[in-house]
Amino acid sequence: MNSIATTDQGVLRQVSENKGPRPLKILIAADTYLPDVNGAAVFGLRLAQAMSKRGHDVHVIAARPEQGVSYVEQRPEAAVHRLRSHSVPTHESWRICFPWEIKRDIRRIFDEVQPDVVHIQCHYMIGQATIAEAVRRGIRAIATNHFMPENLEPFLPFPQWFLDIVAKNSWRDMGKIMGKAAVVTTPTPLAAKAMKEHAFLHKVLPLSNGIDSAHYELAPGEVAEKPDHPTVLFVGRLAQEKHVDVLIEAISLTDPDLNVHLEIVGEGEVRSMLDAKVAELGMAGRVKFLGHVDDDELRLAYLRATVFCQPGTAELQSLVSLEAMSASKPVVLANAMALPHLVDDGVNGYLFTPRDPVDLAAKLDLVLKQSPEDIHAMGEGSHDKAAKHAIDKTMDTFEKLYRGRSVDDFLPS
Repeated sequence: MNSIATTDQGVLRQVSENKGPRPLKILIAADTYLPDVNGAAVFGLRLAQAMSKRGHDVHVIAARPEQGVSYVEQRPEAAVHRLRSHSVPTHESWRICFPWEIKRDIRRIFDEVQPDVVHIQCHYMIGQATIAEAVRRGIRAIATNHFMPENLEPFLPFPQWFLDIVAKNSWRDMGKIMGKAAVVTTPTPLAAKAMKEHAFLHKVLPLSNGIDSAHYELAPGEVAEKPDHPTVLFVGRLAQEKHVDVLIEAISLTDPDLNVHLEIVGEGEVRSMLDAKVAELGMAGRVKFLGHVDDDELRLAYLRATVFCQPGTAELQSLVSLEAMSASKPVVLANAMALPHLVDDGVNGYLFTPRDPVDLAAKLDLVLKQSPEDIHAMGEGSHDKAAKHAIDKTMDTFEKLYRGRSVDDFLPS
Protein backbone atom coordinates (compact mmCIF):
# COMPACT_ATOMS: atom_id res chain seq x y z
CA MET A 1 0.00 0.00 0.00
CA ASN A 2 1.40 3.44 -0.94
CA SER A 3 0.51 6.84 0.43
CA ILE A 4 1.67 10.38 -0.07
CA ALA A 5 3.78 11.97 2.66
CA THR A 6 5.30 15.43 2.97
CA THR A 7 8.93 15.92 3.99
CA ASP A 8 10.11 18.75 6.23
CA GLN A 9 11.00 20.60 3.02
CA GLY A 10 7.44 20.32 1.70
CA VAL A 11 8.26 17.87 -1.10
CA LEU A 12 5.53 15.34 -1.87
CA ARG A 13 6.74 11.79 -2.15
CA GLN A 14 5.45 8.24 -2.31
CA VAL A 15 6.34 6.13 0.72
CA SER A 16 5.87 2.43 1.21
CA GLU A 17 3.81 1.24 4.13
CA ASN A 18 2.72 -2.12 5.49
CA LYS A 19 4.94 -4.11 3.13
CA GLY A 20 4.77 -6.92 5.65
CA PRO A 21 7.18 -9.80 5.28
CA ARG A 22 7.66 -9.37 1.53
CA PRO A 23 11.38 -9.22 0.67
CA LEU A 24 12.51 -5.75 -0.33
CA LYS A 25 14.71 -4.50 -3.14
CA ILE A 26 17.27 -2.39 -1.28
CA LEU A 27 19.64 -0.01 -3.06
CA ILE A 28 22.61 1.11 -0.94
CA ALA A 29 24.63 4.10 -2.17
CA ALA A 30 28.18 4.07 -0.77
CA ASP A 31 30.76 6.71 -1.63
CA THR A 32 33.30 4.34 -0.05
CA TYR A 33 33.06 0.55 -0.24
CA LEU A 34 35.38 -2.43 -0.54
CA PRO A 35 38.28 -2.53 -1.28
CA ASP A 36 38.37 0.70 0.78
CA VAL A 37 39.26 0.11 4.42
CA ASN A 38 37.46 2.54 6.74
CA GLY A 39 34.47 2.55 9.07
CA ALA A 40 31.94 3.66 6.46
CA ALA A 41 33.09 1.05 3.93
CA VAL A 42 32.99 -1.72 6.54
CA PHE A 43 29.50 -0.68 7.66
CA GLY A 44 28.24 -0.61 4.08
CA LEU A 45 29.51 -4.16 3.58
CA ARG A 46 27.96 -5.40 6.83
CA LEU A 47 24.65 -3.71 6.01
CA ALA A 48 24.56 -5.43 2.62
CA GLN A 49 25.51 -8.77 4.18
CA ALA A 50 22.86 -8.52 6.88
CA MET A 51 20.05 -7.53 4.55
CA SER A 52 20.99 -10.20 2.02
CA LYS A 53 21.00 -12.80 4.80
CA ARG A 54 17.50 -11.67 5.76
CA GLY A 55 16.30 -12.53 2.27
CA HIS A 56 16.23 -9.09 0.66
CA ASP A 57 17.48 -8.35 -2.85
CA VAL A 58 20.44 -6.04 -2.20
CA HIS A 59 22.22 -3.79 -4.67
CA VAL A 60 25.09 -1.41 -3.93
CA ILE A 61 26.18 1.63 -5.93
CA ALA A 62 29.90 2.32 -5.40
CA ALA A 63 32.90 3.73 -7.20
CA ARG A 64 34.97 1.53 -9.46
CA PRO A 65 38.35 1.08 -7.67
CA GLU A 66 40.32 1.60 -10.88
CA GLN A 67 40.03 3.30 -14.26
CA GLY A 68 37.40 2.02 -16.66
CA VAL A 69 33.73 2.08 -17.57
CA SER A 70 30.89 1.28 -15.19
CA TYR A 71 30.09 -2.40 -14.65
CA VAL A 72 28.31 -4.78 -12.25
CA GLU A 73 30.33 -6.88 -9.80
CA GLN A 74 28.49 -9.91 -8.47
CA ARG A 75 29.54 -10.33 -4.85
CA PRO A 76 28.18 -12.68 -2.15
CA GLU A 77 26.42 -9.87 -0.29
CA ALA A 78 25.02 -7.92 -3.25
CA ALA A 79 25.22 -6.91 -6.86
CA VAL A 80 27.69 -4.01 -6.70
CA HIS A 81 27.20 -1.45 -9.45
CA ARG A 82 30.66 0.02 -9.94
CA LEU A 83 30.65 3.52 -11.41
CA ARG A 84 33.33 5.18 -13.49
CA SER A 85 35.64 7.01 -11.10
CA HIS A 86 38.84 9.02 -10.87
CA SER A 87 41.83 9.01 -8.54
CA VAL A 88 42.58 11.85 -6.14
CA PRO A 89 46.19 13.14 -6.15
CA THR A 90 46.25 13.67 -2.38
CA HIS A 91 45.01 10.18 -1.42
CA GLU A 92 46.45 6.77 -2.32
CA SER A 93 43.15 4.96 -2.77
CA TRP A 94 40.21 7.37 -2.63
CA ARG A 95 38.12 7.51 -5.82
CA ILE A 96 35.60 10.18 -6.79
CA CYS A 97 32.79 10.10 -9.30
CA PHE A 98 31.94 13.19 -11.32
CA PRO A 99 28.18 13.90 -11.16
CA TRP A 100 27.86 14.56 -14.89
CA GLU A 101 29.39 11.15 -15.62
CA ILE A 102 27.30 9.04 -13.24
CA LYS A 103 23.79 10.49 -13.43
CA ARG A 104 22.87 8.46 -16.51
CA ASP A 105 24.27 5.27 -14.95
CA ILE A 106 22.34 5.87 -11.73
CA ARG A 107 19.10 6.37 -13.66
CA ARG A 108 19.79 3.12 -15.54
CA ILE A 109 20.41 1.29 -12.24
CA PHE A 110 17.09 2.56 -10.87
CA ASP A 111 15.34 1.39 -14.04
CA GLU A 112 16.89 -2.07 -13.77
CA VAL A 113 16.64 -2.61 -10.01
CA GLN A 114 13.30 -0.89 -9.32
CA PRO A 115 14.20 -0.48 -5.61
CA ASP A 116 11.64 -0.28 -2.83
CA VAL A 117 13.99 1.76 -0.67
CA VAL A 118 17.28 3.62 -1.07
CA HIS A 119 19.86 4.00 1.69
CA ILE A 120 22.67 6.51 1.14
CA GLN A 121 25.79 6.41 3.32
CA CYS A 122 27.15 9.86 2.53
CA HIS A 123 26.03 13.18 1.08
CA TYR A 124 28.86 13.47 -1.43
CA MET A 125 28.85 12.52 -5.11
CA ILE A 126 27.22 9.07 -5.22
CA GLY A 127 24.95 9.70 -2.25
CA GLN A 128 23.81 13.06 -3.59
CA ALA A 129 23.00 11.75 -7.08
CA THR A 130 21.26 8.65 -5.72
CA ILE A 131 18.96 10.41 -3.27
CA ALA A 132 18.08 13.00 -5.92
CA GLU A 133 16.95 10.19 -8.23
CA ALA A 134 15.05 8.46 -5.40
CA VAL A 135 13.15 11.64 -4.57
CA ARG A 136 12.42 12.28 -8.25
CA ARG A 137 10.83 8.82 -8.48
CA GLY A 138 9.02 8.99 -5.13
CA ILE A 139 11.05 6.15 -3.59
CA ARG A 140 11.57 6.05 0.17
CA ALA A 141 15.09 7.16 1.13
CA ILE A 142 17.09 6.67 4.30
CA ALA A 143 20.32 8.63 4.88
CA THR A 144 23.14 7.66 7.24
CA ASN A 145 26.06 9.98 7.92
CA HIS A 146 29.44 8.42 8.75
CA PHE A 147 31.57 11.49 8.06
CA MET A 148 32.63 14.73 9.60
CA PRO A 149 33.67 17.41 7.09
CA GLU A 150 36.96 17.62 8.99
CA ASN A 151 37.76 14.10 7.76
CA LEU A 152 38.56 15.61 4.36
CA GLU A 153 41.01 18.25 5.57
CA PRO A 154 44.20 16.13 5.31
CA PHE A 155 43.49 15.61 1.60
CA LEU A 156 42.89 19.27 0.74
CA PRO A 157 46.16 21.24 0.34
CA PHE A 158 44.71 24.58 1.42
CA PRO A 159 45.23 26.98 4.36
CA GLN A 160 43.04 26.51 7.44
CA TRP A 161 40.87 29.56 6.75
CA PHE A 162 39.90 28.01 3.42
CA LEU A 163 39.34 24.58 5.00
CA ASP A 164 36.96 26.22 7.48
CA ILE A 165 34.91 27.55 4.56
CA VAL A 166 34.90 24.09 2.94
CA ALA A 167 33.70 22.52 6.21
CA LYS A 168 30.91 25.08 6.62
CA ASN A 169 29.73 24.49 3.06
CA SER A 170 29.93 20.72 3.52
CA TRP A 171 27.73 20.92 6.63
CA ARG A 172 25.26 23.08 4.71
CA ASP A 173 25.20 20.62 1.82
CA MET A 174 24.71 17.73 4.25
CA GLY A 175 21.59 19.38 5.62
CA LYS A 176 20.23 20.20 2.19
CA ILE A 177 20.87 16.74 0.72
CA MET A 178 20.15 14.45 3.67
CA GLY A 179 17.14 16.57 4.55
CA LYS A 180 15.42 15.02 1.52
CA ALA A 181 15.41 11.60 3.23
CA ALA A 182 12.46 10.19 5.14
CA VAL A 183 14.82 9.32 8.00
CA VAL A 184 18.37 10.46 8.82
CA THR A 185 20.63 8.39 11.11
CA THR A 186 24.17 8.59 12.43
CA PRO A 187 26.10 6.24 14.75
CA THR A 188 26.15 8.26 17.99
CA PRO A 189 24.21 10.93 19.91
CA LEU A 190 27.25 13.22 19.70
CA ALA A 191 27.22 13.01 15.91
CA ALA A 192 23.46 13.66 15.89
CA LYS A 193 24.03 16.76 18.02
CA ALA A 194 26.72 18.02 15.62
CA MET A 195 24.42 17.49 12.65
CA LYS A 196 21.67 19.45 14.37
CA GLU A 197 24.01 22.34 15.21
CA HIS A 198 25.90 22.56 11.92
CA ALA A 199 23.69 20.95 9.26
CA PHE A 200 20.40 22.07 10.87
CA LEU A 201 18.99 18.55 10.71
CA HIS A 202 16.67 18.54 13.71
CA LYS A 203 15.51 14.91 13.68
CA VAL A 204 18.54 12.64 13.47
CA LEU A 205 18.28 9.13 14.91
CA PRO A 206 21.43 7.98 16.76
CA LEU A 207 21.77 4.36 15.67
CA SER A 208 24.93 2.40 16.37
CA ASN A 209 26.67 0.80 13.39
CA GLY A 210 26.46 -2.38 15.42
CA ILE A 211 28.96 -5.11 16.13
CA ASP A 212 28.89 -8.91 16.08
CA SER A 213 30.52 -9.33 19.48
CA ALA A 214 30.52 -13.11 19.33
CA HIS A 215 32.82 -13.08 16.29
CA TYR A 216 35.66 -11.62 18.35
CA GLU A 217 35.27 -13.86 21.39
CA LEU A 218 37.44 -16.90 22.02
CA ALA A 219 35.77 -20.06 20.76
CA PRO A 220 35.34 -22.94 23.23
CA GLY A 221 38.75 -24.50 23.76
CA GLU A 222 40.51 -21.79 21.73
CA VAL A 223 43.67 -20.26 23.21
CA ALA A 224 45.11 -17.01 21.90
CA GLU A 225 48.90 -17.16 21.62
CA LYS A 226 50.27 -14.05 23.27
CA PRO A 227 53.80 -12.61 23.17
CA ASP A 228 55.92 -12.47 26.31
CA HIS A 229 55.61 -8.68 26.46
CA PRO A 230 52.54 -6.39 26.73
CA THR A 231 51.21 -5.36 23.33
CA VAL A 232 49.24 -2.26 22.40
CA LEU A 233 47.18 -2.56 19.21
CA PHE A 234 46.04 0.09 16.74
CA VAL A 235 43.75 -0.74 13.82
CA GLY A 236 42.74 1.73 11.14
CA ARG A 237 43.71 3.84 8.18
CA LEU A 238 47.09 5.48 8.62
CA ALA A 239 45.81 9.01 8.18
CA GLN A 240 46.71 12.32 9.72
CA GLU A 241 43.60 12.56 11.91
CA LYS A 242 44.36 9.15 13.47
CA HIS A 243 47.48 10.58 15.19
CA VAL A 244 49.34 7.26 15.18
CA ASP A 245 52.56 9.28 15.53
CA VAL A 246 51.34 10.33 18.97
CA LEU A 247 50.80 6.68 19.88
CA ILE A 248 54.29 5.71 18.69
CA GLU A 249 55.84 8.49 20.78
CA ALA A 250 53.73 7.44 23.78
CA ILE A 251 55.00 3.86 23.53
CA SER A 252 58.55 5.25 23.77
CA LEU A 253 57.53 7.07 26.97
CA THR A 254 56.00 4.10 28.77
CA ASP A 255 57.84 2.55 31.72
CA PRO A 256 60.94 0.82 30.24
CA ASP A 257 60.52 -2.07 32.67
CA LEU A 258 57.24 -2.97 30.97
CA ASN A 259 58.89 -3.40 27.54
CA VAL A 260 55.68 -2.35 25.77
CA HIS A 261 55.36 -3.22 22.07
CA LEU A 262 53.00 -1.79 19.46
CA GLU A 263 51.26 -3.54 16.58
CA ILE A 264 49.75 -1.38 13.82
CA VAL A 265 47.18 -2.84 11.42
CA GLY A 266 46.40 -0.78 8.34
CA GLU A 267 47.94 1.29 5.60
CA GLY A 268 47.57 4.88 4.53
CA GLU A 269 49.05 8.11 3.31
CA VAL A 270 51.18 8.84 6.42
CA ARG A 271 52.93 5.44 6.52
CA SER A 272 56.30 6.85 5.42
CA MET A 273 56.09 9.57 8.09
CA LEU A 274 55.36 6.93 10.72
CA ASP A 275 58.33 4.83 9.55
CA ALA A 276 60.51 7.91 10.00
CA LYS A 277 59.05 8.49 13.48
CA VAL A 278 59.88 4.93 14.52
CA ALA A 279 63.45 5.30 13.24
CA GLU A 280 63.87 8.68 14.94
CA LEU A 281 62.85 7.23 18.31
CA GLY A 282 64.86 4.05 17.90
CA MET A 283 61.69 1.97 18.22
CA ALA A 284 62.16 -0.47 15.30
CA GLY A 285 62.33 -3.46 17.62
CA ARG A 286 59.11 -2.52 19.44
CA VAL A 287 56.81 -1.32 16.64
CA LYS A 288 55.47 -3.72 14.02
CA PHE A 289 53.52 -2.63 10.96
CA LEU A 290 51.23 -5.45 9.85
CA GLY A 291 49.67 -3.64 6.88
CA HIS A 292 46.31 -4.76 5.54
CA VAL A 293 45.20 -8.08 7.00
CA ASP A 294 42.24 -10.35 6.36
CA ASP A 295 39.43 -10.79 8.87
CA ASP A 296 40.93 -13.90 10.48
CA GLU A 297 44.29 -12.21 11.01
CA LEU A 298 42.59 -9.13 12.40
CA ARG A 299 40.63 -11.22 14.89
CA LEU A 300 43.85 -12.86 16.10
CA ALA A 301 45.51 -9.45 16.45
CA TYR A 302 42.70 -8.35 18.76
CA LEU A 303 42.89 -11.55 20.80
CA ARG A 304 46.67 -11.47 21.36
CA ALA A 305 46.80 -7.76 22.25
CA THR A 306 46.93 -6.60 25.86
CA VAL A 307 45.25 -3.26 25.31
CA PHE A 308 43.73 -1.40 22.36
CA CYS A 309 44.38 2.27 21.62
CA GLN A 310 42.52 4.67 19.33
CA PRO A 311 44.27 8.08 19.27
CA GLY A 312 42.09 9.47 16.46
CA THR A 313 40.23 12.73 16.98
CA ALA A 314 37.54 12.50 14.28
CA GLU A 315 35.75 9.26 15.13
CA LEU A 316 31.96 9.18 14.73
CA GLN A 317 31.83 5.79 16.44
CA SER A 318 35.02 3.73 15.91
CA LEU A 319 34.04 0.23 14.88
CA VAL A 320 37.57 -0.99 15.51
CA SER A 321 37.31 0.09 19.15
CA LEU A 322 34.06 -1.87 19.46
CA GLU A 323 35.74 -4.88 17.84
CA ALA A 324 38.58 -4.74 20.36
CA MET A 325 36.09 -4.38 23.20
CA SER A 326 34.20 -7.40 21.87
CA ALA A 327 37.49 -9.30 22.13
CA SER A 328 37.53 -8.31 25.84
CA LYS A 329 40.37 -5.81 25.66
CA PRO A 330 40.85 -2.74 27.86
CA VAL A 331 40.87 0.41 25.76
CA VAL A 332 42.75 3.69 25.95
CA LEU A 333 40.99 6.21 23.72
CA ALA A 334 41.36 9.88 22.88
CA ASN A 335 38.91 12.09 24.74
CA ALA A 336 37.49 13.40 21.46
CA MET A 337 34.37 13.17 19.32
CA ALA A 338 32.39 9.97 19.99
CA LEU A 339 35.11 7.96 21.74
CA PRO A 340 34.27 8.99 25.33
CA HIS A 341 30.94 7.10 25.20
CA LEU A 342 32.94 3.85 24.86
CA VAL A 343 34.91 4.32 28.08
CA ASP A 344 33.97 4.13 31.74
CA ASP A 345 37.17 5.57 33.16
CA GLY A 346 38.97 3.02 35.29
CA VAL A 347 36.37 0.32 34.56
CA ASN A 348 37.13 -0.78 31.01
CA GLY A 349 39.98 1.62 30.24
CA TYR A 350 40.92 5.28 30.20
CA LEU A 351 40.54 8.43 28.16
CA PHE A 352 43.61 10.54 27.43
CA THR A 353 44.10 14.13 26.34
CA PRO A 354 44.11 14.19 22.52
CA ARG A 355 47.52 14.66 20.84
CA ASP A 356 49.30 14.39 24.22
CA PRO A 357 51.82 11.51 24.14
CA VAL A 358 52.79 12.03 27.78
CA ASP A 359 49.22 11.60 29.02
CA LEU A 360 48.69 8.65 26.66
CA ALA A 361 51.83 6.95 28.00
CA ALA A 362 50.65 7.50 31.56
CA LYS A 363 47.23 5.95 30.80
CA LEU A 364 48.82 2.95 29.09
CA ASP A 365 51.05 2.46 32.14
CA LEU A 366 47.97 2.62 34.37
CA VAL A 367 46.48 -0.34 32.53
CA LEU A 368 49.63 -2.38 31.98
CA LYS A 369 50.92 -2.13 35.57
CA GLN A 370 47.79 -3.82 36.89
CA SER A 371 47.65 -7.50 37.72
CA PRO A 372 46.60 -9.94 34.96
CA GLU A 373 43.35 -10.47 36.89
CA ASP A 374 42.58 -6.76 36.95
CA ILE A 375 43.43 -6.37 33.25
CA HIS A 376 41.10 -9.28 32.52
CA ALA A 377 38.35 -7.60 34.56
CA MET A 378 38.76 -4.39 32.54
CA GLY A 379 38.47 -6.45 29.37
CA GLU A 380 35.25 -7.97 30.64
CA GLY A 381 33.97 -4.45 31.25
CA SER A 382 34.74 -3.64 27.62
CA HIS A 383 32.92 -6.73 26.42
CA ASP A 384 29.82 -5.86 28.44
CA LYS A 385 29.80 -2.36 26.99
CA ALA A 386 30.27 -3.59 23.41
CA ALA A 387 27.37 -6.03 23.80
CA LYS A 388 25.00 -3.04 23.95
CA HIS A 389 25.88 -2.36 20.30
CA ALA A 390 24.57 -5.68 18.99
CA ILE A 391 24.42 -5.61 15.20
CA ASP A 392 21.12 -7.52 15.05
CA LYS A 393 19.39 -4.71 16.91
CA THR A 394 20.81 -2.17 14.47
CA MET A 395 19.72 -4.17 11.45
CA ASP A 396 16.25 -4.76 12.94
CA THR A 397 15.82 -1.00 13.21
CA PHE A 398 17.00 -0.31 9.66
CA GLU A 399 14.66 -2.99 8.34
CA LYS A 400 11.75 -1.33 10.14
CA LEU A 401 12.77 2.04 8.72
CA TYR A 402 12.95 0.54 5.23
CA ARG A 403 9.37 -0.70 5.62
CA GLY A 404 8.04 2.73 6.53
CA ARG A 405 8.51 3.30 10.26
CA SER A 406 9.03 6.91 11.32
CA VAL A 407 12.03 8.34 13.12
CA ASP A 408 9.59 9.37 15.88
CA ASP A 409 9.02 5.69 16.62
CA PHE A 410 12.62 5.39 17.79
CA LEU A 411 13.55 8.80 19.20
CA PRO A 412 12.95 9.26 22.97
CA SER A 413 9.73 11.11 23.68
